[in-house]
Amino acid sequence: MSGLARRDFLAAVGSGVLAAGLSGCAPVRAGAKQPIAATYLTKSYDDLFPGIEMFLDTARDVGGFSFDVYNSGTLLGAEELVPGLLGGVVDVVFQTSSYVSSSFPVLGCLELPFTTEDFRKHRRAADPDGPVSAVINERLARQNMRVLGGMPTGFEYLWTINRPILRPADVRGLRLRVAGEIEGETVKALGGAPVFMGSAEVYQALERGTIDGMMSYLGTVVSRDLQEIIRYGTAAQFGTYTVDAYCRVDWYAGLGEQQRAALDEAGRTMFRAGTDRMLAVHEQDYLPAVRAAGVELVELDEAQQRPFRAAAAEVHERWRRMLGDPVAAQQVLDLVRSA
Repeated sequence: MSGLARRDFLAAVGSGVLAAGLSGCAPVRAGAKQPIAATYLTKSYDDLFPGIEMFLDTARDVGGFSFDVYNSGTLLGAEELVPGLLGGVVDVVFQTSSYVSSSFPVLGCLELPFTTEDFRKHRRAADPDGPVSAVINERLARQNMRVLGGMPTGFEYLWTINRPILRPADVRGLRLRVAGEIEGETVKALGGAPVFMGSAEVYQALERGTIDGMMSYLGTVVSRDLQEIIRYGTAAQFGTYTVDAYCRVDWYAGLGEQQRAALDEAGRTMFRAGTDRMLAVHEQDYLPAVRAAGVELVELDEAQQRPFRAAAAEVHERWRRMLGDPVAAQQVLDLVRSA
């Protein structure tokens, strides 16, 4: 199968193929000649897309994989990627964790606000060979999912149009775009109203006044030209997420040892070289672009962050309940903080 139309995915949903995949018994795609990879991310994400290409290149060079690649949501949209993966429609997806952590709560350990204010520590926690990833994969395996590696995207800031956010009271009543459940809970904890929408819709929503701002990492702002409308950015660790390569456990297990090793190495390359590239793009291109557009970046000091951290404590508690295992939740958070 050299190509798969979006309508074929929808037909798979209607015929119950995805239900079979979600039950852990993914169908074999008749006549498939090469593995399929998909993402909703576009090449305009100069910070993230190179990491995806590094993954694919390494998988090809080390393991001989020749993926049929669909980007920009041409096959599966952001909300369809993981269901499509579990349904056997695709073999590898590149997805931001914020879109799927409500279904796979363990991913939230790397998304929670004010877990650590040190991005280097957060990056070490996301290492695919580290103990946090081992816990994540042990939990994901129960739902036939495996993360091969990914890129921590940098901390999420609060971006607004009319005024900067200096204290939690400044968030009260604001409609802020979010991409995931933990982000939404954080906005609610600060007194705002989360609005869930894809990044492609944000420019128009800001322009029309449908939303007052957003919670996101730097890349979303520049990749979608939002610095043309946004006027303020409040910098603190309001949240974070990863862009990861996922596959099914049963598909991975059915590969040869060399192919499995190649995918693991591709995940390491995405994590190491991909994250390095992302950070360089942020420092050399994205931050200058935001400043040149006149966006005022407000850095909160420790005293200013304290009330935000206190308000965010309930987000941590809700995540512990979502995970359903308070002891495991504390253990993995300790691993993140001590990375």
